[in-house]
Amino acid sequence: MSEKKFTTTSNIEIKEVYTEPSEMNELPGEFPFTRGIQKDMYRGRPWTMRQYAGFSTAEESNKRYHYLLGQGTMGLSVAFDLPTQIGYDSDHELAEGEVGKVGVAIDSLKDIEILFDGIELKNITTSMTINATAPILLAMYIALAKKQGADLKQISGTIQNDILKEYAARGTYIYPPEASMRLITDVFEYCSKEVPKWNTISISGYHIREAGSTAVQELAFTLANGKTYLKAALQKGLDINVFAKRLSFFFNCHNNFFEEIAKFRAARRMWAHITKELGATDAGAQKLRFHTQTGGSTLTAQQPMNNIVRVTNQALAAVLGGTQSLHTNGYDEAISLPTEAAAKIALRTQQIIAFESGATDTVDPLAGSYFIEALTDDIEKAAQVYIDKIDIMGGSVKAIEQDYIQQEIARSAYEYQTEIESGERVLVGVNKFTEAEAPAINVFRVDDSIRKMQSEKISSLKNSRDNNAVNNCLQKLGDAANGTANLMPFILDAVENYATLGEISDTLRHVFGEY
Repeated sequence: MSEKKFTTTSNIEIKEVYTEPSEMNELPGEFPFTRGIQKDMYRGRPWTMRQYAGFSTAEESNKRYHYLLGQGTMGLSVAFDLPTQIGYDSDHELAEGEVGKVGVAIDSLKDIEILFDGIELKNITTSMTINATAPILLAMYIALAKKQGADLKQISGTIQNDILKEYAARGTYIYPPEASMRLITDVFEYCSKEVPKWNTISISGYHIREAGSTAVQELAFTLANGKTYLKAALQKGLDINVFAKRLSFFFNCHNNFFEEIAKFRAARRMWAHITKELGATDAGAQKLRFHTQTGGSTLTAQQPMNNIVRVTNQALAAVLGGTQSLHTNGYDEAISLPTEAAAKIALRTQQIIAFESGATDTVDPLAGSYFIEALTDDIEKAAQVYIDKIDIMGGSVKAIEQDYIQQEIARSAYEYQTEIESGERVLVGVNKFTEAEAPAINVFRVDDSIRKMQSEKISSLKNSRDNNAVNNCLQKLGDAANGTANLMPFILDAVENYATLGEISDTLRHVFGEY
């Protein structure tokens, strides 16, 4: 027997050999869904292949979307720039230097009309990575769908709309937690009636992991946040058997191949029990559906072509773990926004796994592996310890207010970085197998002139719209925010009259304050 101790990135010890079979006797598509939420999984249809894209102006991003759709992407995933994410128009002084940089700049319905020009919303699913301003961006999407004549009962997609992980790990929040939770549950309620196929929240572990958490912490904190959203919706009087079907999750996938697969399997099982304990009796409301993105923080600027291998490893783990949709990162994303060539290779990676690897031919291919089954159990137990602690604190909001989740993530991030710097953890091309000179690589850059272009569009919009109608809409929104009415109809009305994202956000800032 080897004397060296082997562990996962979550410090779960790996035995040299696993000999005892699991006592599980589960089938895919049946509670608690450890083996997958569909009986036939990818034999019925492959996962949705998404490529996260958005940069510069709506015009430029629209060109990339048409390119990706032409290359075989099955759904769009929209990245928004930081001013859009935190409720500032491009001409705001705090937007300087950030317009169009990490995503597309969206200031009004006009930009959304350009962003999806030539794309029928009824024919695609769209995922939008947006949180604090999610109700506004969703309202813009709905407004465009109405203008296209689409049946709102049939349009589908997802807004991230997960503000709790912003307080814990990412930082693009605007309003205090209580006001933010109101906006989220208003979206739940509105969509259940008006846009029933829309996934109203994508509860995100991705950014928790990017901030430095372990796989176990990612799972635990994400599911704890999910419990908080379930309880908030129940307090609003919503039916868990209806609204829980419209919740989805967004997980990261890092390099420890077997740990990631086991994490996804444990997540389904744990969520099934959480929803059941809170009253869900419909199997559809007990199923954990999730999107996966390969690990951005695992990509290295050194020897960037190595990232193709890392992304392939991570993508295959996500598929073997049973993901419903997948985004694969470009190999150059540690350096810049992905070039078109890198985006194409990332998409081809998914297509090769789907159509050449054989990984889709049977459901849960690693089920029954002594190692996988034991590791699934170990991850579940370790994650449950965190969830139990958070429950004792009073839930995720209280745990965040007490800085518990943030401190746990920070501790893990520090330990991980220390292991890299000491050489205990090997990163190929970074602290081992290094090269003296880095080869040249094409870099994608966004021009700073984008802010001037967007500001001119805002000025033109304000000169051409009915400003009296806009002011009236914003006044009604402010009055509603001071009361208890669902805010989505008021936001939609403002959007359709071409109020800007910043104007709507400022109206809510005036009522709710900033956090």
